[in-house]
Parts: sequence; C-alpha cells; structure tokens
Amino acid sequence: MPARELAVKGAYVFTPRVFPDDRGLFVATYQRPLFAAATGHPFPVFQASQSHSRRGVVRGVHFTSTPPGTAKHVYCARGRALDFVVDLRVGSPTFGRWDSVLLDQEHFRSTYLPVGVGHAFVALDDDTAMVYLMSGPFVTENEHAISPLDPALGLPVTLDGIEPVLSERDIVAPTLEQALDLGLLPDYETSLALEAAL
Repeated sequence: MPARELAVKGAYVFTPRVFPDDRGLFVATYQRPLFAAATGHPFPVFQASQSHSRRGVVRGVHFTSTPPGTAKHVYCARGRALDFVVDLRVGSPTFGRWDSVLLDQEHFRSTYLPVGVGHAFVALDDDTAMVYLMSGPFVTENEHAISPLDPALGLPVTLDGIEPVLSERDIVAPTLEQALDLGLLPDYETSLALEAAL
C-alpha cells in the first residue's frame, strides 16, 4: 500500500492494491503495519462512522478541539469525492495550507488527517458514501467547523452548475481568520504531542 505525504505536514494519502475478479473486488482499506511504517505510529481505531451525500454536498471543514484532538482515516466506499485536508494548527509550518485527493470506489485511496488538521469533501456523485475511522469519540461540544467557502482558503468545492449544499452548521461557520481571532484553532505543538500519544 504505497503512501505519500500531502502538502499538509503529517497528512498522508494511501493507495491500496485492489483485487478485482468476476465476482467483484476485494481491497484492504487499512493495514496497521503499512500505516505505521508511513506515519511512524499505528492508528488506534476508536470509532467508525459513515456518511452518505448527494452530488454537490460539501461537508466540512471540520475539526476537533485540541485537546482532546482526534485523528481521522477516511475513504470512499461508494461514489466519488474530492477530499480536502486543511492545516488548522497554529504554529505549523503548513498552517492555512490544504491539499486534495480524489477518493472513489475504483482506487479506494484513503487520507489520513493527523490531530489538529481539518477535513472537508465535496461529493462528486449521488449517494457518495464516506467512511471515517477515528482515534477518539465524537463529542458534539468538541467539534468545530471553518467555512468551506472561505475565500482566503480557496477550496474548489463548487461543481459546475450546482450550488454547494451545506448544513446549517457549515453555513454559519467562521472563516479561518475569524476562528483564529476567537482562539478556536488547535495549537501545533499540542497537536503533535497528542499525535505522538496515539
């Protein structure tokens, strides 16, 4: 399973080997030894979640208070999505930078988002199913969002002829600059320490 670090420090894309045959296919979307070899630590799965979205739906940019912090391993089980990792860690050498990966049901690439890094995606097909492995529990009061439409970020989330479909939470989310002013963003050194403790 080849791995490549993304433009956001500590974030990776994994490309597993897919085994198709006349019945369908088989793929291992997470392999602990290969993950640990790439990132330097194993990924402790605490919770697995799934979302389904129609074409044009944008989810994110979501992140968790740090502490406690949560790392994520994300792949697309059905459909296609343009997946974004956004560095929200104040003090990070890649703060404010983002990278994107096409996730689909053909290649089964996955992204790894370390503690403190924000996640977003835009669904490119109807009934796009995204699977999230998380290092900690989802606790509502610890979950935050940055506007995916923040012009300073410049995420390409608008599809031709389709207005982005956002939740109320994401519509009212602050910009990156506003979140920084409000003191909502994770600290880089704290994020690294929490990541090392996974």
